[in-house]
Amino acid sequence: MNKITLLLLAVLSSTLVMAQSSKEVTWATSAKKLSDKSYEVHMTATIGGDYHIYSQRPGGDGPIPTSFKFTKNPLVTPVGTVKEVGKAVKKLESAWGFEVIYYEKTVDFVVIVNLKGNAKTNLAATVEYMVCDDHQCLPPADTDLNVKLGG
Repeated sequence: MNKITLLLLAVLSSTLVMAQSSKEVTWATSAKKLSDKSYEVHMTATIGGDYHIYSQRPGGDGPIPTSFKFTKNPLVTPVGTVKEVGKAVKKLESAWGFEVIYYEKTVDFVVIVNLKGNAKTNLAATVEYMVCDDHQCLPPADTDLNVKLGG
């Protein structure tokens, strides 16, 4: 009976921790038309509390970098890489033993995309990220993003 109780408690605890991870960051998307078939796509993270989210290139081996995986769409072609716009913090973190780069409060990830026609379509992506504060890191989270383009 004790083993079952411990197992249930462990499952419940891990579920609550996983739920907290994605609650610390909210994501918003928008697109700004640059030309007839070119858009600037913004994927903005708002980070809660005293947490921070890591850069796409945080430095060293340790923190999970923020990364974007775009869903293949024959009508949309990303141009270049995703850029980070925000106040980057570069700090020696004792948990990792080296300097890392992260963002507090907010960061905007921006990518330029070209459309291969005038049809309405979507740019879909999954972002993987990890948040930490001065005392703990929450498990990495995945969030699906979607922004409308064209038309």
